Amino acid sequence: MAVTAGLVEDRPHFGISLMLCAWLLFSFVDTSAKWLALIGFPAFQLAFMRYFGHFVISLGMIARGGLSRERLQTGHPWQVSSRALLLITATVSNFYALNFLPLTVTSAIMFSSPVIVCFLSQHFLNEKIGPWRWFAILLGFAGVLVVIRPFGAEFHWAMLLALFNALSLALYSIMTRKLAGVVATETMQFHMGALGTALLLPLAVWSWQAPADTLQWALLISLGVFGWAGHQLLTNAHRFGSANTLMPFTYSFMIYLTIMSYLVFDHLPDYWTVIGALIIVVSGLIIWKREQR
Repeated sequence: MAVTAGLVEDRPHFGISLMLCAWLLFSFVDTSAKWLALIGFPAFQLAFMRYFGHFVISLGMIARGGLSRERLQTGHPWQVSSRALLLITATVSNFYALNFLPLTVTSAIMFSSPVIVCFLSQHFLNEKIGPWRWFAILLGFAGVLVVIRPFGAEFHWAMLLALFNALSLALYSIMTRKLAGVVATETMQFHMGALGTALLLPLAVWSWQAPADTLQWALLISLGVFGWAGHQLLTNAHRFGSANTLMPFTYSFMIYLTIMSYLVFDHLPDYWTVIGALIIVVSGLIIWKREQR
């Protein structure tokens, strides 16, 4: 269902439920990708399956109303493609980082993205940044430093990939703001899946590892299904509640991944990762509170 600009129903509790479900699906994607990466599946293959499934489902959703060139085209091809490319590169870097880092570390670093959005919005969205937001930005980056500990023995170079992931997601968020209400959600979903499939196909073929059993096939396919479904729920959540209402519930992702990390990989975050993640969350909530005002 395409989201029409300005069509917002006042059902915040339903919007919050959709948001929580969306991040639960995203946690399944990251957990499945890490499990597959640890048994030897390359990041390019995982990312290809993520976007190939996305592409097939998006094409099917558009085809329900009849396939035509007009329904697949957009008047903003460069912006839509740039937005898709940002998420594709973020996905590849995240899946590769999952080879080396716990889910809790990658998620904590990823959630510096709202802080980066706030920093970049002054230049890309002409939004004014006041003293409280500057304080939140500095606090957020301090939280990232606590998580990655760049000068300690715990630092791993893959944390730089996680930071790149956060930066790409921040730019993706800004592009999404610019295109919201201008390009239909289904059109953006289709172009994202099509571009990801086209770019990653040769790399996936070059590095392809055949799944050994039904479980591995199921997890590979689920990357695309859960990824597409998560984005649909996330987009539609904003039809029922404002961004300011929904934003705090994005941090449910950290809770989901902490639980998944323990259940699947028997890993719990260390003390400094928890402290750094809390600092990042506080900085994000300060920005959210200022945006409400």
